Amino acid sequence: MYLCTKFKSYVRMINILLTEEAEEFVRKQPKKVSEKIYKNIKLVEGGVRKPELFKKLNETIWELRTKYESNEYRLLSFWDTRKNTLIIATHGFQKKTQKTPLKEIAKAEKIREEYFNIHK
Repeated sequence: MYLCTKFKSYVRMINILLTEEAEEFVRKQPKKVSEKIYKNIKLVEGGVRKPELFKKLNETIWELRTKYESNEYRLLSFWDTRKNTLIIATHGFQKKTQKTPLKEIAKAEKIREEYFNIHK
């Protein structure tokens, strides 16, 4: 929960859910890396919309971004706004090139399609 000073109450801006694969990716990282990933998730949940934390890659896929030392970590995700504002992180990877690999985006899009087929 986060303090909203305008209304003097606690509200949660959005919720981020991690798939099992995304959770496993974060869990396998060194402790300091996983702590920073979770810290960045909380910032985005609280309404922080900085491109260095959360960036739109295409019409449906977003990237939750974490930089630790000289390494880049990414959780690809998509939105489900039908009931609540929900972001589902599909999977993660350590980014080694300037551009996000197309195979990673395609994987996130496939998981998104499966999700919406199940949750009609």
